[in-house]
Amino acid sequence: MKFVSSIIGVALDCRDPDELADFYVELLGLEKTISSGNWAGIHTPQGIILAFQRVEEYVPPVWPWQEGEQQQMLHLDFEVDDLEKAVEHATKCGAKKAEVQYYDSSTVMFDPAGHPFCLSTVE
Repeated sequence: MKFVSSIIGVALDCRDPDELADFYVELLGLEKTISSGNWAGIHTPQGIILAFQRVEEYVPPVWPWQEGEQQQMLHLDFEVDDLEKAVEHATKCGAKKAEVQYYDSSTVMFDPAGHPFCLSTVE
């Protein structure tokens, strides 16, 4: 028996939900559709809500993983056509490129709250 019909969203913890939502609005070219002080979010064209929730004690994850340090709970992957241009755009939006990279077809970036995300070509 199927109890869950679909994934409707992903929520990221952060100290300032509107600030982080605004970053992803600029990065992805979408509109902020939710803003309540403790929550902010955007809807993707696929109907998934990318939400951001206020956590006053939020601690950014350390990447790559290090024993005894805050670990990432998840990361987002975004498909891009031109990796170099996508990295340049993300940087202009306020992202930072990770010092450690593992693949030629993907670049790990950090959003302003320190969450890692990947820009990837499909190869």
